[in-house]
Amino acid sequence: MTAANGENPTESSSSLATLAPLQAVLFDVDGTLCDSDPLHYYAFREMLLEIGYNQGVPVDEEWFIKTIAGKHNDDIASALFPDDQERGLKFCDEKEAMFRRLVKEQLKPIDGLYKVKKWIEDRGLKRAAVTNAPRLNAELIIEILGLKDFFDVVIIGSECERAKPSPDPYLKALELLKVSKEHTFIFEDSASGIKAGVAAGMPVVGLATRNPPHILMEAKPAFLIKDYEDSKLWAALEEIDKKSGATTTTV
Repeated sequence: MTAANGENPTESSSSLATLAPLQAVLFDVDGTLCDSDPLHYYAFREMLLEIGYNQGVPVDEEWFIKTIAGKHNDDIASALFPDDQERGLKFCDEKEAMFRRLVKEQLKPIDGLYKVKKWIEDRGLKRAAVTNAPRLNAELIIEILGLKDFFDVVIIGSECERAKPSPDPYLKALELLKVSKEHTFIFEDSASGIKAGVAAGMPVVGLATRNPPHILMEAKPAFLIKDYEDSKLWAALEEIDKKSGATTTTV
């Protein structure tokens, strides 16, 4: 049987089983812990409209996915204002402030997030949040979602030598957690993030939260899931348990 995105579910499951015994799970933040892209899109669209960007025509979601989603603010600033990086960075700072206001009112976790959180906690695995978002954003999202005590460490792209799609942030997470890439996997929702994880030598489970599945597949994830309730994910986690000889059962 082949899944809708062309994957074989059995292969998807076994691709993580090779990691047993599992040591750690790493998470991106935006679009991976929560469906925050609509809030980013709204903030960019409204603020660009205010300054007359694109001849005053509102940017669409396709433009947002291509130009903004998963990228670091330095790169976004260059894309929006190629001749004035300083102005671009100031614009991005103001947009992030607007985003944080929206987050406090509208943030929701990805379906099944707390189920996979419990699975990780029950097995005593280490965990890190690894993101290109500014630290203020990442820590606010993590706090709102009640995950402040869940993550051992939060890695910020701009605090590394290079942000995603470079592997640096994920390699830093491995170093700080003192775990091996041979026993760690990643959850990511953007092509940029998947590329970073793959470049760091780890399998990446891609979440098709907002980004088109065909674009995510080009970045070579182990497999894609719709959310953390997806049966493909739980088949893979069950395989890890079997290979590890774990006695804890998933609910």
